[in-house]
Amino acid sequence: MTRRGFVLGAGAASAMGAPRRILVHGHRGARAMRPENTLPAFEYAISIGVDALELDMAVTRDNVIVVSHDPYLQPPVCSGPRPKTAIRELTFAEVRQWDCGKIRNPQFPKQTPLPGTRMPSLDEVFDLAPRGRFWFNIETKSFPDHPELTPPPEEFSRMVLERVRAHRLEKRVLLQSFDFRTLRAMNKLAPEIKRVALWEGDDRDFVSIARDAEAGVISPNDSLVTPEKVRAAHAAGLEVVPWTANTPAQWDKLIEAKVDAIISDDPAELLAYLKRKGLH
Repeated sequence: MTRRGFVLGAGAASAMGAPRRILVHGHRGARAMRPENTLPAFEYAISIGVDALELDMAVTRDNVIVVSHDPYLQPPVCSGPRPKTAIRELTFAEVRQWDCGKIRNPQFPKQTPLPGTRMPSLDEVFDLAPRGRFWFNIETKSFPDHPELTPPPEEFSRMVLERVRAHRLEKRVLLQSFDFRTLRAMNKLAPEIKRVALWEGDDRDFVSIARDAEAGVISPNDSLVTPEKVRAAHAAGLEVVPWTANTPAQWDKLIEAKVDAIISDDPAELLAYLKRKGLH
């Protein structure tokens, strides 16, 4: 069942009198367990049953969309021929010279290093679509103060839409961003693509943020979530998908607030926690 084309989450279920169900998004795949934003991380997340793969996008010099949180290649995420290089300055072939699985991220002691793992293109991640019914929650990493690191917002959105349409994933993609210019651009290009307003700024209400972004989903830092904000968002027809919650204390706060989904670095643990509570 869906609401506005998105997967039914806690707020929608509660409003309809159905059992609550909180969805799980694997942050950068599952970076607590596998090198972030890599095919092994996404394959792991799919295998444990996530509802959505959360990932980030950058663009190479030859205009290939690749999956990377940072606009630069550097350890511990990726190591290669230079200490640090902007992805936008390299061709896709040059990006593939970097090893994005060799070093365990020190923030995640359970992460399994996988030497020889290369940064995937967005196309390669979209090729995983037949393995399940999960969503792709994809972020345009766009930097207004550093326009040299990405294509202009309108061009970035157009490039993303081309890849989405090439894989026929219009009904399985959420486009998220902190740079609302890319969300507004996508709304003009293809309003059927669901848009997600990422937020970590001031303590504004979720409804006004989503309205400013022309988005139907608000994705705030988990510390900004309150039951009152979530209720107001649901009343306005919005979904609330906080990031990045990794502990039972954080999960309990978000469960109490009745969010629709939770983004986590350790989706397997979150799924098990929700299932014990009858929420997934």
